[in-house]
Amino acid sequence: MDEIGRRLADGITALNIPFTPEQHEKLLAFLRLIQKWNRVYNLTAIRDLRTGVDLHLLDSLTIWPYLRGERILDVGTGAGLPGIPLAVMSESRHFVLLDSNAKKTRFVQQAVIELGLANVEVVTSRMEDYHPDHGFDTILARAYASLAEIMETTRRMLAPHGVILAQKGQLPEGEIQTLKDSPVKSHRLKIPGLDVERHLIEIAIG
Repeated sequence: MDEIGRRLADGITALNIPFTPEQHEKLLAFLRLIQKWNRVYNLTAIRDLRTGVDLHLLDSLTIWPYLRGERILDVGTGAGLPGIPLAVMSESRHFVLLDSNAKKTRFVQQAVIELGLANVEVVTSRMEDYHPDHGFDTILARAYASLAEIMETTRRMLAPHGVILAQKGQLPEGEIQTLKDSPVKSHRLKIPGLDVERHLIEIAIG
């Protein structure tokens, strides 16, 4: 195993997430796909694999323990983050990866095919135009919008007792105070090996 592979394996272990060699290889393959497509599609500002392990893969996987239920929606998935890493590590769950940028969803769809992810559906749509047949147990929002905007645009798609998980850098205390009618929890997240501030805002509905 090379340095990049070891860093990923050590990071997943530090996050206390069980994984198989196949899952480990799929995550690395996904990172290589991002790097390959980045040259033309400009998917992300991160260019090197080591930083990608930290800020794409491990950053995404920090929220794995907080996923709820079987149906997961990743809003504004971009290059498939955090949806694809989480789907690789949660094979029994169904993930819908939503983005309005067709260039990015083309990449995500190709990644899903190449990685053989049968539990992932890719949707190209604006949020307001997306009307799923069934609600979601967990809705993910990473660098998407303010908490109030996330609530306004996504709560209609939550299943009963569903939860919204919004990834933030610094703790958005002002944004949290705007959500007076919904139970809110904040979780300090730790990316193994990095000293960066990350918080997960968990918003329960019903």
